[in-house]
Amino acid sequence: MKKIFMIGNVASMMINFRQELIIKLAKDNEVYCLTTDYDEKSKDKIKSFGAIPLDYNLNAKGLNPFKDILATINLIKTIKKYKPDIVFSFFVKPVIFGSMAAKFSGVKKIIGMIEGLGNAFTNHKDGLTIKAKIIKFVQICLYKISLPLLDTLILLNNDDKKDLIDDYNINVKKVEILDGIGVDLDKFAYSEAPTQPISFIFIARLLKEKGIFEYLQAAKIIKEKYPQTKFYIFGAFDEKNPFALKKEELEIYLKDEIVIYPGFVDNINEQIAKCSVFVLPSYREGFPRSTQEAMAIGRAVITTDVPGCRDTVQDGINGFLISPHNAEILAEKMEIFIKNPNLISQMGEKSRQIAEQKFDINKANERLGGVLVF
Repeated sequence: MKKIFMIGNVASMMINFRQELIIKLAKDNEVYCLTTDYDEKSKDKIKSFGAIPLDYNLNAKGLNPFKDILATINLIKTIKKYKPDIVFSFFVKPVIFGSMAAKFSGVKKIIGMIEGLGNAFTNHKDGLTIKAKIIKFVQICLYKISLPLLDTLILLNNDDKKDLIDDYNINVKKVEILDGIGVDLDKFAYSEAPTQPISFIFIARLLKEKGIFEYLQAAKIIKEKYPQTKFYIFGAFDEKNPFALKKEELEIYLKDEIVIYPGFVDNINEQIAKCSVFVLPSYREGFPRSTQEAMAIGRAVITTDVPGCRDTVQDGINGFLISPHNAEILAEKMEIFIKNPNLISQMGEKSRQIAEQKFDINKANERLGGVLVF
C-alpha cells in the first residue's frame, strides 16, 4: 500500500473530475485529496470515495508571489507531516508549486498533469493583452523551474507539448499524452438525438475564450432564418473576469428569445440528451470534458480547429471543425444540420463509437493509475 497525495484546486473539480480515479486508487492505497475550499459536505463526499480530505491554501487565480511562497512553505510542512510516497498534482498552479513542495520534502515520486495551457497560450483575435503576456512570461519561468522536478509530466494533447515543452526547451524527464481524462460511458449513455425541433447546446464557463460570443451571434443569425430552432446555454458567469459575458449582455438575447439559459443544473447528461447538436467554439482547450460527454451520449459536434478541440472531432465524420472567432462559419455549419437532419443521427452514432474507443474513463484511469503507482 502506497500513500498518495492528490493536489488540486477546488473541491468541486476534485469530486467531479477525479471521483473514479480516487475510488480506483483508494482500493489499494492510502489516498489524500488536497483542495483549497472544502466544506463539510465536500469532505464527506471525498470520504465516501475512500480517501482523506486535506485543506491547503494556494490561491489558484492569485497573482501575489508572496502568498504563493507562503502557501508552498505550508504545503511543504503538510507533506513532511504525512510523508506520502507519491505526489500527483493537477492544474497549473498546483503542478508548479506542488511539485516544488514535493521536491523540497523529499518525495520519491512526483507526477504533474496540466490539462490545458490556459488563457496565456490561447490565440485571441486581437492578440494577448499586456497582462496576459506578463502572466505567460512568469508561467514559463516557473515551468522551467518546476517541470524538471517531475518524474512524469502528463499532458492531454500533443499541441500542448509542442507549444510549451518543445518551443521553450523545457527539460522534462518524461512526457505522457493522455488524450483526455475520459467519461463514464454508462452515465453518459447513448440516446437518439431529438430533431423536433433541432436544438444546439453550449456548455462552458461564459468566457470570451470559450466562444460564447460567437455562439450568441450564430444563434441570432440562425434564429432570423429558422425561428423554431432552439439554443441552450449551460455555464457559470465569472464576474471578476473582464472578458466574461455579463449578465446584462445575456439578458438581451434572453429577452429576444434567441437563447435559453436554465441556470445551474446537476443533471447535465440529461440536458445534453435533450438536444440535437453540441457546440464548443473555444479558442483553445486541453481536452474538453464536455465534448467527450456529448460524444458519449451520441451527439454530433461543432467545434474549433484549435489545440484540444481538434482532437475530439473528425471533420465531416462526427461533426465539423471550424476556424475560431467566426460566428458566420459557425452559423453555416449549424444550417447544414438544419437542412440535413439525418446527419445529426449519423454523426451522433460516429461520436459514440469514437467515445467508446477513446474516452472510456475506466481505460483512461487504468493508464493514469499505471503512471502514478507503477
